[in-house]
Amino acid sequence: MTIRIAILCVLATASPVIAETPLTTSQKQAKLFKIDCEGTYQHHLQGVCTDEKSMYWSFTTTLVKTDMSGKLQHKIPVANHHGDLCFHDDKLYVAVNLGKFNDPKGNADSWVYVYNADTLEELARHETQEVFHGAGGIGFRNGHFFVVGGLPGDIEVNYVYEYDGKFQFQKKHIIESGQTFLGIQTATFAHNRWWFGCYGDPQILLVTAADFKMLGRHKLNCSLGIEGISNGRLLVANGRCDKEKGCSGSVQTAIPDEAAGYLLKSK
Repeated sequence: MTIRIAILCVLATASPVIAETPLTTSQKQAKLFKIDCEGTYQHHLQGVCTDEKSMYWSFTTTLVKTDMSGKLQHKIPVANHHGDLCFHDDKLYVAVNLGKFNDPKGNADSWVYVYNADTLEELARHETQEVFHGAGGIGFRNGHFFVVGGLPGDIEVNYVYEYDGKFQFQKKHIIESGQTFLGIQTATFAHNRWWFGCYGDPQILLVTAADFKMLGRHKLNCSLGIEGISNGRLLVANGRCDKEKGCSGSVQTAIPDEAAGYLLKSK
């Protein structure tokens, strides 16, 4: 009788701890914050990426590196139009279009420029002319790069162009997304899915599986940058331009949400 009571007491004590641990541990690990990029720039923010030691910002004609508090560390002038960017293996990969965007005849001039993440020294340029309507965004997954970009107004799908690690073209993927204004602006693969930011009124977030099958279309604005970070979080960019002062940028943390897409969070 005594042994049986003791076992029941142990089970009663242990059960609540087991039930609560997964949720509360995850929540406690998710540090929520906002970063304002120091300085103003001639053109608007196109994308962000991070190694969680530094932040990298593409302001169309200026590439900027800050620390994780937003303090400026380095900036360089770059060709117009530098778009969204991603971080891989201590390098920055930026989607660049030197031609026309959204032209039905494909008069784009699409590239990926590569920079040293420490010094912002340019290391290489790779042609990505398959990106027919103009390269504007880039993400990385499993050793391959995925480039997105512009779109004429009469096309009801979006395209993703896959390249291997040496930028040899592999495949053109189709997202059954419906029309998004001027295509896709920003891209990241995070937390087992793709996140694509689009312009529009309202702006649109597309969420897809790894194979680009649609998971959700949400009225959310991450058209200036979206990035995956640790502990199940995202960074979502924002920015504004003032005729007199120039353009600024910031990011804040967001938590993925099945129904809403993501929920913005900051201190």
